[in-house]
Amino acid sequence: MTIEKKKDGSKVTFALEGRLDTTTSPELEAQLKDDLNDVTELIFDMDKLEYISSAGLRVLLSAQKVMNKQGSMKVVKVNEDIMEIFDVTGFSDILTIEK
Repeated sequence: MTIEKKKDGSKVTFALEGRLDTTTSPELEAQLKDDLNDVTELIFDMDKLEYISSAGLRVLLSAQKVMNKQGSMKVVKVNEDIMEIFDVTGFSDILTIEK
């Protein structure tokens, strides 16, 4: 998986490419821990994300809990396969998703 991070003041965007699973989610989790201190807006760009596992969902949920206290989080450019996973797991009700 490739993670591209763009920081603009208190806004951070993570563009994810490939598969977010048990192998790759610790890398994203580590970057989030380092970068969320002064962030008030967190965006996950999933335009090139092919797959997300329960481990990836857990990372998103953890980020959402942090951002609930200090700002906002949204997930953008979600493809049909990822959206189906969000719908089945109930994450579409938890996350702010923009297609």
